[in-house]
Amino acid sequence: GKVFENTADVSVPDNGAAVTSTVNVTGVTGNAPSNLSVGVDIVHTYRGDLVVDLVAPDGSVYSLSNRSGGSADNIVQTFTVNASSEVANGAWKLRVQDKASADTGYINAFKLTFP
Repeated sequence: GKVFENTADVSVPDNGAAVTSTVNVTGVTGNAPSNLSVGVDIVHTYRGDLVVDLVAPDGSVYSLSNRSGGSADNIVQTFTVNASSEVANGAWKLRVQDKASADTGYINAFKLTFP
């Protein structure tokens, strides 16, 4: 498979605007797979604050986590997305918004794995 990763830290403002981390996918023919692997590594002290989406190059939004997990720390998991209607190549974004006050964090890494 092909792996595309962005390991630059992106601060997630407390109860603020959404931020994104971008990976640029190149050299993949045709559409993305029905089992696109989305690796998410977010360091945050209250994961229930967070709305996390994958945004395809054409702007389509795939929800990964919507204020789930309560007071647990961090979102470090791999999500599987049916992205078969999307062209594979282009700028894919992990979009994270903190919807509650007090706890903060950052995007540590974002990775797409194509079969």
